[in-house]
Amino acid sequence: MILSHGADRAVSPKVFWLFGLTMLLLCTAVVSLAVGSVPLAAGSIAQSLAHPNISGFTHAVVWDIRLPRLAIAACIGAGLGVAGAMLQALFRNPLVDPYVTGVSAGAAVAATLAIALGVSFALVPAAAFAGGLACAVIVTLVSAGDRASANLRLVLCGIAISSLCAALVTIVLLRSGSSDSLTILGWLAGGIGGRGWGDVTLTAAYVTVGFLAALLLVRPLNVLRLGADAAAGFGLHVGRARFAVLSAAALVAAACVAVSGIVGFVGLMVPHAARRLVGGDTAWLLPASALGGAIVVMAADAFARTVVAPGELPLGVLLAFVGVPFFLIIARRPVEL
Repeated sequence: MILSHGADRAVSPKVFWLFGLTMLLLCTAVVSLAVGSVPLAAGSIAQSLAHPNISGFTHAVVWDIRLPRLAIAACIGAGLGVAGAMLQALFRNPLVDPYVTGVSAGAAVAATLAIALGVSFALVPAAAFAGGLACAVIVTLVSAGDRASANLRLVLCGIAISSLCAALVTIVLLRSGSSDSLTILGWLAGGIGGRGWGDVTLTAAYVTVGFLAALLLVRPLNVLRLGADAAAGFGLHVGRARFAVLSAAALVAAACVAVSGIVGFVGLMVPHAARRLVGGDTAWLLPASALGGAIVVMAADAFARTVVAPGELPLGVLLAFVGVPFFLIIARRPVEL
């Protein structure tokens, strides 16, 4: 019997993992739409989704409250997962993510200042991008050196920058009115309640641009994983590549911070889990991290608004309870990037 080449060629396990993550994402989305202070039956949700023009209580809950919130959670999770995967590959450091490196803190300072000054929400992500990129560049320059000590300096510089940014945010809060201060404090705790379709469109646009930029940087990221000297030997302009990766990661992280406040550790945890499934090749790691991040944030948001219903836990607070122990475990274990 003569077999075709297609029959002989086995499908990569990585494809199955991406398919499995996609199915898990859809299941998480269904559960997220169903749970909350007002539980909804699957049949009611399906009818509302199939007939978007009908009116009623279930339709309002699904289309005006939970579906925009679900989309925001997916965008934030995917963005933070991709940003974390990019930064870990760039710095060759398993402890790196937008939160640890100070990118999120810098974006938060700029976004807080923009909100306090009454800047249009459409411009808040741009301000956050500038703040996040500035902090990323500072941390990168200060921590540069041999790899053995650079990893430690990177984390320490990120902590220092985050502390400075926290102090600056406090100053902005003290100078703001009471209503602005309460708004900013609630936003900084991390949360996506009350977001509408306009927020979804804006966030999705920034995250999509950043993700497309990340896909264009797959080859430089794979080469940078070998080290600066090896990357230069392959003909890569290391300085330009690093700045491009930093800019893409800062853009994605800043868009997430602008809409949800500081949601830490997603960019740390998700790439580690994705790397175990699909390996370190960024061509596979980026989509796996995007799917995994979306799943984590969607599930965390569903839990946050259900466990203390009719109230809700801040999303950033909930993820910190999970992320900090994970960070401590990773810090004690060698991880192959």
